[in-house]
Amino acid sequence: MINKKRILLTQVLMTGMMAATMSGIMSLIALGPGAVWLGVWARQFVCAWPIAFVMTTLIWPIANRLSGLLLRETATH
Repeated sequence: MINKKRILLTQVLMTGMMAATMSGIMSLIALGPGAVWLGVWARQFVCAWPIAFVMTTLIWPIANRLSGLLLRETATH
């Protein structure tokens, strides 16, 4: 069993990386490369990371259960 500290650290790292890449890519598409884009990206990242963290905390159990149902797995724990 994975300990709770590792789960939390993984979630912090994963949501941080996803928030950075998604906010960067989407703002780059909208604005193109340049100084304005970098400023917008930084603000969007600071806003996106906590939202991503909270949403994964709420949505993870639902997604985990749905994937089990879709794969027709039975609970073994």
